[in-house]
Amino acid sequence: MAGRTFQAGVSEGQSTTRPPFFDGTNYAYWKERMRIFIQSNAFDSWMVIKHGNTTPANIVDGIRVPKLESEYDDQDKKNVMQNAKAINYLYCAVNPDDYRKISRCKSANEMWTKLEVTYEGTSQVKDARVDILLHEYELFSMKENESIDSYFERFSTIINNLDTLGKYYTDHELVRKILRCMTPEWKSEVNAITE
Repeated sequence: MAGRTFQAGVSEGQSTTRPPFFDGTNYAYWKERMRIFIQSNAFDSWMVIKHGNTTPANIVDGIRVPKLESEYDDQDKKNVMQNAKAINYLYCAVNPDDYRKISRCKSANEMWTKLEVTYEGTSQVKDARVDILLHEYELFSMKENESIDSYFERFSTIINNLDTLGKYYTDHELVRKILRCMTPEWKSEVNAITE
C-alpha cells in the first residue's frame, strides 16, 4: 500500500517492522515513535543511540588504541553491530534532506543528537520553547463554541510538546486544568465529573 500522510510529518504505516518515516515536520511525534520502535526491536541499539558507543580498543602503555577489525572479539563485533543497526534504523527513517545532515556522523548517538539540535535546538532554545509552551498552558482556555475534540486536541498538543521537552504534569493536574478551563456551557458536566 502506498504511504499516505495521515498526520503532518509521519507517513501512514504504523508498522512494527519498518521505522516511522520522518519527512522533516512534526519532529516531537516522530522522535517518540522512533524511540519506541527501536526499543521494541533492538533495545541494545537504543542504548547505543542514547549513550553512545565505544570503539573497540586495546590499552597500550595506559593509552587507548583502537583495535583493527581483525582483532575484534565476539563482544566487540556485537557492539559494533548494535551501532550499525542503530545507524541503519535512522537512515531508513529520514528523508533525503535529513539523511544529508546526518550522513557524515560516525555513530548513531551523534546522528540522534544532530537531529535533536536541528529540530529542538540547543538547551537554551529548549528552555525558551518550554517558557513559551508554559505560557500557552497557563493561558489555555476553551474557545466559545469549540468542540470537545478540538479543545482536547489543542490541549494535548501543548502537553505533548512540553513532555517532549522534559516538562511533565501529573494526570491529576491535567484533568483539573481541562475542567477548569471549559466554557460555562459545560458547567453541569464539569460539576458532575468533579462530584
